[in-house]
Amino acid sequence: MNLSRLGLHDLHQSLGGKMVPFAGYEMPVQYPTGVMKEHLHTRTAAGLFDVSHMGQIILRPRDTMQELALAFESLMPVDVAGLAEGRQRYGLLTNDTGGILDDLMFANRGDHLFVVVNAACKAADLAHLADHLAGVAEVEPLDRALLALQGPQAETALARVVPGVAAMRFMDVGIFGDLWVSRSGYTGEDGFEISLPQSKAEALARALLDMPEVLPIGLGARDSLRLEAGLCLYGHDITDRTSPVEAGLTWAIPKVRRAGGERAGGFAGEARILHELAEGPERRRVGLRPDGRAPMREGTALFDENGTPLGEVTSGGFGPSVGAPIAMGYVAAGHATPGTTIEGDVRGKRLPATICPLPFHPTTYKR
Repeated sequence: MNLSRLGLHDLHQSLGGKMVPFAGYEMPVQYPTGVMKEHLHTRTAAGLFDVSHMGQIILRPRDTMQELALAFESLMPVDVAGLAEGRQRYGLLTNDTGGILDDLMFANRGDHLFVVVNAACKAADLAHLADHLAGVAEVEPLDRALLALQGPQAETALARVVPGVAAMRFMDVGIFGDLWVSRSGYTGEDGFEISLPQSKAEALARALLDMPEVLPIGLGARDSLRLEAGLCLYGHDITDRTSPVEAGLTWAIPKVRRAGGERAGGFAGEARILHELAEGPERRRVGLRPDGRAPMREGTALFDENGTPLGEVTSGGFGPSVGAPIAMGYVAAGHATPGTTIEGDVRGKRLPATICPLPFHPTTYKR
């Protein structure tokens, strides 16, 4: 398989990054500091992630932004038309059976929408958007770098380079010259994502890494951070067969798109999604705290105390900030109540785990 390289590939190698295949790219999984220390450093200071493998797309209206917003809403059970200029929102592309084609971020930048999609889905997403929005929008893929600066000292670090970011709040977006900045991320920490020309990415990355509070962070810690935050990983915790309701993402579906709302339904998969909102799904995504020190990793089969299959783990590992193994997975709805004890099959042994609320670690977004 031919892997693509990030624009900052040479920088990652010079920093000692261990490169591994991920979503069609060579990506740094960790640096000499190690996954545990990278994770904890992001929680206490600031970590710099290269997420340039993600897809970046601009949707430009052929006529009005309102027309584009309503067309985009037909692809997602979220509120696009009500998103204010300068703000960003989490979205879910759904299919006709109510499954999730991808989760994404979209921002209202006045005269267009800026969309960030998952790396493994970006070609399919681009084709999907072009097919469904051709009449109302120009769909423009971008070749820009994307850096994420995350952690409680991210504002202090980035404000040295871009002073205006200090005034931003969670899910604000702003343009600072060549830098397109959102106050968001996927670690549960305060932080920023910065889209910028490939030609300027190394200079910004080096400037940030020269600051004492900033370390480079690889995929390993990125995964453990988002797991502690209870955030879904596409292709694992959510797929084209998973509905937003069973995935516990109903907070992203506002009243205006639900039954009785001003713009109820009208999105792909509405029959299943509205039914599950009203009646409840057959299974639910839950947090799991395994007893002992043995992690329950993706694919671990889950059972009730009588040995009846309940579901399986979709993400699992050790939570450095929690100091214990943690996992997420799907179980039959009747067993999804926090405090319920179930069992996971770990290397042929049935080990107990307790259903728990998400997230595992408190979020620190700047509201």
